[in-house]
Amino acid sequence: MSQYQNMIARERKMMFYLLAIWVLGAGFTPYPQIFLGLLLGSIASFYNLYLLQRKINDFAEAVEKKQSTKGLGTISRFAAAALAIIIALQFENYFHIIAVLIGIMTSYLVIMIDLVIFKIRD
Repeated sequence: MSQYQNMIARERKMMFYLLAIWVLGAGFTPYPQIFLGLLLGSIASFYNLYLLQRKINDFAEAVEKKQSTKGLGTISRFAAAALAIIIALQFENYFHIIAVLIGIMTSYLVIMIDLVIFKIRD
């Protein structure tokens, strides 16, 4: 398995663990609204991470074959984040809007944590 594929697997595993923590927090703490907001934002963030990883893989293959390259799907990632915000605004009783915004940023936090861990191990 290539180093890039290993990185993708590590980041997805970290996101799944984080989603599990948010589910447990929503079920067993007195702050379900905050944890549900984090869960909604993190789901959108995980989808964005998946899209970004897939687009980067396609981009690398196109460059390797010396073909024209497509974009990295910025609009689709913005749309996913906007959808999470709209859902949170529509159901304010269930989701904390600030927690959704923090949740949307979790994939970038996971990427940075993975980079730090990889650099320490290397």
